[in-house]
Amino acid sequence: MMRAIPIAAITLAGLLLSSIGADAGTWCAQYGGTHGGTNCGFYSFSQCQAARSGNGGFCFQNYQSQRRYRRD
Repeated sequence: MMRAIPIAAITLAGLLLSSIGADAGTWCAQYGGTHGGTNCGFYSFSQCQAARSGNGGFCFQNYQSQRRYRRD
């Protein structure tokens, strides 16, 4: 039962991310462990936390996605 919760959270996060598209979100997950990686497809801190739950690592803000471009 306890394994089902993290697996369900990862599956749900994967489904949500597949529908977001290629735009970078405002939050990134840096996964821990031997197969660590980074995913910057989260638009809220809680989305990021749910995706990295059970994987280790941490969430941080993606400052590159917050750039504002001005038309001249």
